[in-house]
Formats: sequence, structure tokens, C-alpha cells
Amino acid sequence: MNIYDISQKAGVSIATVSRVINKNPNVREKTKQKVLQVIRENGYTPNVFARGLGHKSMQTVGILCTDSSDLYLAQAVYFLERELRLREYNSILCCTGYKLKDKKRSLELLLTKQTDALILIGSSFIEEKETNSQYIRDAAGKVPVMLLNGHMEAENIYSILCDDYNAIHDAVSKLLENGKKDTLFLYRALTYSGNQKRMGYEDAYKKFGLPVNKDLIQLCNGDVNHTKEFLTMLAEKGIYFDGVISVDDQLAIGAIKYAKKFHIAIPEQLEIIGYNNSILGTCCEPELTTIDNKVEAICMTTTATLMSVLGGKNIPSKTMLSADLITRDTTYTKP
Repeated sequence: MNIYDISQKAGVSIATVSRVINKNPNVREKTKQKVLQVIRENGYTPNVFARGLGHKSMQTVGILCTDSSDLYLAQAVYFLERELRLREYNSILCCTGYKLKDKKRSLELLLTKQTDALILIGSSFIEEKETNSQYIRDAAGKVPVMLLNGHMEAENIYSILCDDYNAIHDAVSKLLENGKKDTLFLYRALTYSGNQKRMGYEDAYKKFGLPVNKDLIQLCNGDVNHTKEFLTMLAEKGIYFDGVISVDDQLAIGAIKYAKKFHIAIPEQLEIIGYNNSILGTCCEPELTTIDNKVEAICMTTTATLMSVLGGKNIPSKTMLSADLITRDTTYTKP
């Protein structure tokens, strides 16, 4: 039994059934009672689509993330859902994985759910080949699309992100000021965010008139123990580093475990900086210096921006927040 069945049994239009369900006063009492009687007789419970037919909004936002086990993405999902609830919006979450076909399928699924808008978390949704991101532009032709920590120039797409470039640039500069000339940069993927971080790293060296050693820019896509073994392998190859800066805290903690394995003094012999300011940073010993990329503030800004867009206001297509360096025990660096 659905709204279409109710309309047929009551001999009224679907729109009339929707108005009754939504308690719209513009329904004659006799018609209203006839519809309500059919609903009672058939034990019908209105679903969210039926309730939304009489409104301009379904009060539902689709959220996409690649991997909900990732600490940063999991935090973002939590903050977004919290902010949407405060505004009486529901959310539907799809965890897409990293394959393009799965991202497309999940986005198309959310569009069929009559969502008012889409929020894409992370720059992994921005494909290296521009034409592969066309599905996002197509979606923006139907509903507003919010890119959280990603950037794309297109109509009805709004980017809210952290200034990853300057965050890494400033952190590396401080390590260089401390005399650490061979800082290892660990990254997971050259997404939009990853590229911004890498450019920040390289430009910090150029600012100090130092050459960029490509051996010190390393892809490391594993957990804490994998990172420890990866750094061990680099050392065995003769690649020397006196600092480590990584694109997330998990990689940085792998560097701490590596240092402990070989009795390397932190921060005297090896300074380490993570990224995301996750709970991991205070769960390790020594506690981790990390970059706070303001995930909560970004999520709050994303939601507020979305509400303004849905309210018909003119909003900038790009909003950027500054990061903070949280100094703990793995560096001498002062904010």
C-alpha cells in the first residue's frame, strides 16, 4: 500500500492525499475525512516521500564519503549529521569506496531518493581526469552540491575547505627553521588536497633556497605498522631524514614507532608532524604535534552554506578556512 493506492481508493489525486497527510488546511473536510478513512482502513503509514510531496523540500540531504573507517571522514560524517539534525534535516549516507563507477552509482542512488542537496566529503571525488568528474557537474544541474575539502568550478557547486597548502608550507618552514633540512613528506594519494599539501612542502624548501629531494617525497598508503616498516625500508636504502611530515596522524604515528624501534630520539634527532588533529595524537607517546584542519568548523560552515543556498541567497562558491599547528612533544616547533 502506497500513496498512489490511497489516492485510487479515495478517488482523489495524489496531491490531495499529500495535502491531507501534511495537514494542509486547503482540503475540504469531507474529502479529508474520506482520505483519512482509507488510510485507517488500510493501516497506511506515510513515508518520507509522501510527506514531502506537499512541500518544496524533502528535508533530506545525501552524504557521500569514500571510507567511513577513515578517522577524518568518520568525524566529518558525525558533525554533518549533527548540524543537519539541528536544522531538522534528515541525511542519507553512502560509503562509495574509491572506484569511479561506485561513486557514480551511489550519487545516482541518492538523487533517486529525492534529496534536496548532496555533500561530498573529501577531495577523492575530484578525479585526476577532468571528464571523469562530469557526473558531479551533472548532479549540480539538479540539486546543490557541497564539496567538503575539495574544489571544483561549476554552477551550483560550493567548495568549503581547509587551506592545506599554507598549513603544510608553514609547518615545513618551522622545521627548516629548527635546522631540520631533510624532512620526509608522506602522502597517500595526489588528490586535490594531496596536491595542495605537496606544493606547500616543495615551496617551503624553495623559499629557504634549498633543493627539493624527490627521495623525500614518498607514497605510503598503509596503517601504523606498515608505515613503520616502510620507513625502515627507506633507511635501509640509505635515504636519510631528520623530520617527517605526513598527510594524516596515522602515518605520523607510524614514524613514531619507527623511531622507537631504532632508539631515535624524538624530537632531538627526528621531529614529526601529523595532520587532522585526530584523537590518535594524544593516544601515543610522545604525544604528536599535528595540524588541526578544523573538520568541525568546516562541517558547520558547509551546513550553514547549504541552508543559505536552499534559502535562495547568493553565496560564494568557495570558502577556505585556515589551519592551526597544535604543538606537542614530537617537535620543538612553536605556533
